[in-house]
Parts: sequence; C-alpha cells; structure tokens
Amino acid sequence: MPVDLQALYPKLIHLMLDTVFVVDRDNQIAFVSDACEALLGYRAEELTGTAITDYMHPDDLATTRASIVRVMNGQPHVDFRNRYIRKDGSIVHILWAAFWSEDVGARIGVARDVTALKEAEDELRFLAHHDPLTKLTNRSLFNDRLDLAIRTANRRTSTLALLFVDMNDFKGINDIYGHAMGDRVLCMVARRLESCVRETDTVARMGGDEFTVLLTDIRSQDVVLEKVAQINAIMAEPLGVEFGGMHMPSCSIGVAFYPEDGEDADTLLSHADGDMYRIKRHRSLAG
Repeated sequence: MPVDLQALYPKLIHLMLDTVFVVDRDNQIAFVSDACEALLGYRAEELTGTAITDYMHPDDLATTRASIVRVMNGQPHVDFRNRYIRKDGSIVHILWAAFWSEDVGARIGVARDVTALKEAEDELRFLAHHDPLTKLTNRSLFNDRLDLAIRTANRRTSTLALLFVDMNDFKGINDIYGHAMGDRVLCMVARRLESCVRETDTVARMGGDEFTVLLTDIRSQDVVLEKVAQINAIMAEPLGVEFGGMHMPSCSIGVAFYPEDGEDADTLLSHADGDMYRIKRHRSLAG
C-alpha cells in the first residue's frame, strides 16, 4: 500500500525540533510549526497573523531586513543569525535557513536555537584573550594593547606608564593555605587592581602572581606615583573573614614611562620588570 506523503508532510513538520515559519510578502506569519513554543515561548496560534518583525531584537532589525530583501529577491540565505525576544522577555539566538517560494507567495524559513552555541563561542573568544582564573586581560591581549598604546602615544606626542606588579611572598600562601586559597587571593588582587584604574586603562595577569597595569594619557609622572601609592594602600587593606584571618600579601611595583624608559613594548616591559625586582631586593634587604 503506497504511503500518502501529502497527508504525512504536515505531521512531519510539526515533529521537527527546528521551527518552520511561512511568512507572506507583508512579513505576516502565515504558518508556524509547533516547535515555536520551545523556541519563542508562544503557541502557534498566538503567532499566526502577526508580524514576524515584532519579535526580532531591535538591534538586529536592520541586518534582518537586509536578509529578507535578499531572500525575496530569490537568493536563499542558509546561514543567517539574529536574535529574537521570547515571550518571557529573554533573548534567543537563532540560525536561519530561508528561501522565497514564488509558487506559494511566501518565504519559508527554518529556525534553530543556537543560544548555547553562541554562548560557547563567546566564552572561547573571551578565554583566548583573558586569564581564565582572574578574568583579567592575558599576556597576549595586553601586549597587543601596549603596542597600540605606544603607537597612539607616539602619534599624539603623549605619555603612558607601565606598572609591573609582583606579589611578595605569595608562595607562602600556597604552601600554608593551599592553592585553592592562593587562587582566591589572586582573584582578590585582580579586583583590587581594577578598582584603582580607569576604564581606559588595562590590568593584565602575566602569569603566576605577576600583573601589569597600562596607564594611558597620563598628565604627569606624579600622577603615576600617586597611583602606585594607591595600589599599595588598597593591597594593604585586610581580607574578609572568609579568608580565615589570612593577611593580604604586599606587592612590589616597578614603573616604566614612555618614551623616556623605552620606545617599544619589550624595552618598557624589561624596564618595569627590572624596577620591580630592584624594589623587591630593597624590601628584602630592609626587612
């Protein structure tokens, strides 16, 4: 007995995990499969007869309209992404495959929820440029920003400062309290350093207990020395009770100024690193 495919197709469409939309020339939803409720939170009957553009994220309207024009001009679009606003107000990232059917007089689109994929992609991009523990800029991105800052300072004939921050006796924290507590302290150091700088400045973890701070468009060296004093002061503040009475380690901070201490990133980093070790040795001899 032959299979009645015509009768089977509607049931197959409603079984699909992806959502099928049929949208007329005026952007009115003529049909939507049952999967729409999982995608947007609306039942099919709530969406039918309404404008599909009503559910789009407003920031994506322009690019989406351009895609619609492309599809209606006979060019299928099988890899388009945009955002929609769900019934509960949350945002869903959607991957579309769509084409225009002249016979039907509508465009047919298949929508897939790629929110989890988008979040994973964003996380990978973040981790490529940030330290996974402290969430600070990592060495690679910091070097790029330092190179850019040097070029900008050279073009504007302005000055920048590079701070190299090293925690004193940090190994003792790991030895006595364990690496998990040491990681918590490093995160606290990161947050305290961030609290001392402007949004236009950059704080990075270079590795271990070493951090760098890039200060751009500085008015004078005195401003930088005041910043060093501020960092030392905030590092001296006690840790909370959740740290079990442990003392915050002090830090040694080396400074390099562009252009007098170097005109390229490597020279500035080397000078700041050397200045930091000079201060660390002086502290060791004095203590």
